[in-house]
Amino acid sequence: MPFHYEKDSDGIVTLTMDMSGSANVMNEEYRDLMGDAVSKLEADEITGVIITSAKKTFFAGGDLNVLIAITPENASQALEGVEELKSQLRRLEKLGKPVVAAINGSALGGGFEIALASHRRIVLNDNSIRVGLPEATLGLLPGGGGVTRMVRLLGVQKALPLLMEGKQLRPERALQAGIAHQVVDTREELISEARAWILANPAPVQPWDVQGAGVPDLKFGDPNAYGILAAAPAVLSKKTHGVYPAPEKIMATAVEGAYVDFDTALKIEGRYFVELASGQVSKNMITAFWFNLNEVNGRASSSGKRVAKLGVLGAGMMGAGIAEVSAKAGIEVVLKDVTLEAAQKGAGGLEGIKPTDSDDDLAGCDLIIEAVFENRELKNKVLAAAESQALPDAVIASNTSTLPITGLATAVPDAERFIGLHFFSPVPKMRLVEIIRGEKTSEETLQRALDYVRQIGKTPIVVNDSRGFYTSRTFGTYVVEAITMLAEGVAPALIENVARKAGMAVGPLAVSDEVTLSLQLKIHDQTLADDPSLVSDSPAHDLIREMVSLGRSGKSTGAGFYEYPSDGSKKFLWPELTTRYAKADAGVSEQDVRDRLLFVQALETVRCLDEGVLTSVADANIGSIFGFGFAPWSGGTLQFINSFGVQAFVERADYLADTYGERFRPPASLRERDKF
Repeated sequence: MPFHYEKDSDGIVTLTMDMSGSANVMNEEYRDLMGDAVSKLEADEITGVIITSAKKTFFAGGDLNVLIAITPENASQALEGVEELKSQLRRLEKLGKPVVAAINGSALGGGFEIALASHRRIVLNDNSIRVGLPEATLGLLPGGGGVTRMVRLLGVQKALPLLMEGKQLRPERALQAGIAHQVVDTREELISEARAWILANPAPVQPWDVQGAGVPDLKFGDPNAYGILAAAPAVLSKKTHGVYPAPEKIMATAVEGAYVDFDTALKIEGRYFVELASGQVSKNMITAFWFNLNEVNGRASSSGKRVAKLGVLGAGMMGAGIAEVSAKAGIEVVLKDVTLEAAQKGAGGLEGIKPTDSDDDLAGCDLIIEAVFENRELKNKVLAAAESQALPDAVIASNTSTLPITGLATAVPDAERFIGLHFFSPVPKMRLVEIIRGEKTSEETLQRALDYVRQIGKTPIVVNDSRGFYTSRTFGTYVVEAITMLAEGVAPALIENVARKAGMAVGPLAVSDEVTLSLQLKIHDQTLADDPSLVSDSPAHDLIREMVSLGRSGKSTGAGFYEYPSDGSKKFLWPELTTRYAKADAGVSEQDVRDRLLFVQALETVRCLDEGVLTSVADANIGSIFGFGFAPWSGGTLQFINSFGVQAFVERADYLADTYGERFRPPASLRERDKF
């Protein structure tokens, strides 16, 4: 039986969840099993209940295959199902007998809602275990009583950050946050401590069921609450820009539920949950952050090899970051630069990193990663020298963001062992690594690269060789389009604000300053020298060249599109941008600004797919969100087209092409598609 029901001589029932499949999830099977179990508990003479799991995880949450299928047409049926699940948990916590959740693995989403409906939560002190309600990260809210119980347990001010940010806490942190009661070191203690608590507490009552109980920090008519209620929506709006409905609905659920009784609050929660689940944003985010992410992380690898010794060439920001994450993963790292002083600065005294200025120290490396400046001659020089010292079968990689891997592979004798490993800055924080196959890269080399990326805890996407690959090539269109609009007379503040309102991680002018305008010019000029056919005529590069000539090449020099005050105060747009370039009426509406920024990236992604640079939709979506901050609410560049509707997208793109240029003209392949 998937829910094992065992009653001991003390009358304590251990209910062990063991559903079909690799994890316990909330679906029809769960609903039937929990319904039967609660009915049996109500009918049985018991002392108390221990809920635990036979799986590696305690409970994985809602079945996302079910949730993504909720539509406005079947919303009422979905609401009935949600209400039934909540009624089961309500019956469980009102048995009149103690219920303890013995959390022996991660309890997330619906799993933690089961735990919240228990009178006591005891968690195994395992650092791999996470507990919490991460629904907001999928465009949803906790619909099984999670919002209502957390708010009444902690109060609005403490509960909302956990709920709206979807935080997943380790056991000790959960204890500190007040959402776990006890942490124990062994599985045996989980059960023994649960039994002891049941015997010592024969008739517990949930905090929200105590007579007169409400929300700790939000009482009706309390003037002290007015400040929270007035400020919170404005603070939230500044973060979400109105494109993330889940945090807004979580706040509404929390506040509206605070002023009614518990069971009415549950009904409010259920309605908001179904509203979100039937909406497009949740479908986008579930597609990307669950289905697509699992696909790219789940690529099978057959190399069976782990990197033992890594050589990193170049101790600048990127090289130092690669060295840091590798050393923290237990890999022996040699960090080489032109001078020992530069290498030591990059190493930062971190344990496991040997700074050096000698190629001799690269002896025995089974992986070399080059991370020097974007100059082909320099890269060829350091790669050849390092390869001669490394192990004969070592994988040789470049962290280049733009230069084709096939060309760089000529620097080493065996191009089959050469591959691109494109990290993103700052390396310790950015989850993505773009793996680039050159024309001669072997399958074994690819598999070893995948294993290394997993070894350091990053998410890999795999693409084929091309100038700029996928991420740099596509992100470049975002920056160039913004600067093109600036050259057309669009106000710089409008460009930046619209980009952020559209959900982009950073405004295009701000990010141009981060990567430096001079680097963009070098990449443009190198491309022009290599293959003029790859460079389109754009006013953007003329404007960039003018900015650089004015000594405004980016943040690193203290001046770019933004001013960077020497006293460390907040940056601001260079006032002369407006006087030099902006026109009173540039003839570009706010909607057109938004669509130009988003569409240009989506269309370039389609071209990458057509050309075989990309080989999967999942790589496109995850690469766009994790690599260059494409609006996460959209589910990524190709899911953005899906959610817009392919034919509607084509029509809008044709309008943009007719109005602003052929770069917006949809390829024939897109006109023939229904969906990605």
